[in-house]
Amino acid sequence: MIEIIPAIDIIDGRCVRLSKGDYEQRKVYSDSPEEVAKAFEGVGCRRLHVVDLDGAKSSHIVNYKSLERIATYTNLEIDFGGGIKTEDDIRIAFDCGAKMITGGSVAVKNPEMFVSWISRYGADRIILGADVKGRHIATNGWFDNSGIEITPFVNSYIEKGITKVISTDIGCDGMLQGTAIDLYKELLAECEGIYLIASGGVAGLNDVRMLEEINVPAVIAGKAIYEGYITLKDLENENLRFTC
Repeated sequence: MIEIIPAIDIIDGRCVRLSKGDYEQRKVYSDSPEEVAKAFEGVGCRRLHVVDLDGAKSSHIVNYKSLERIATYTNLEIDFGGGIKTEDDIRIAFDCGAKMITGGSVAVKNPEMFVSWISRYGADRIILGADVKGRHIATNGWFDNSGIEITPFVNSYIEKGITKVISTDIGCDGMLQGTAIDLYKELLAECEGIYLIASGGVAGLNDVRMLEEINVPAVIAGKAIYEGYITLKDLENENLRFTC
């Protein structure tokens, strides 16, 4: 079974979605991320992926108050990313209610610190963010191309203890045109033992099924939910299927 993890992306404290990671192509869906999160919890979701988009392109967490409100008003297991680049940032994220954090830019720019987090907090609480443009890792809110190829990058962190990986093909993200299925096949084949969470491009349950067929264990869905391609009722049915 594959788990659908709903996503909440936050700019200025509001729930938004971007297209291809372009901050100029944003659409606001709610002024209250915590109410959106409560709706997800109400249909049986256990997990939530939250991204601080303001933090992602700055040097620190910005929307930690939104994270705190979501954690206060729901019992969802929150995976939080965006702006986690220092020891203070990871402390704030956990103090504000995140159960897991996703580190992308920091894993590229300060690998020693990221590895220390794996040791300190445990691999079950630290997720590697491996977001790509043309198979190369992108950082800083997807503005910068690191030039690092994704498969060696992921494998280098498997050797350091990472087990969970979120990978977004930025060209697919927010486009509702299907997922990067070939990318995920490659990662599953070449990165042994990872718990792969696919992200970007989901346009409906058919895309979810395609990922399930290649044994992807979890997928993040955002715009497909907000635009009604996957309804709350669909999520409820999928959650019942997943937990049975």
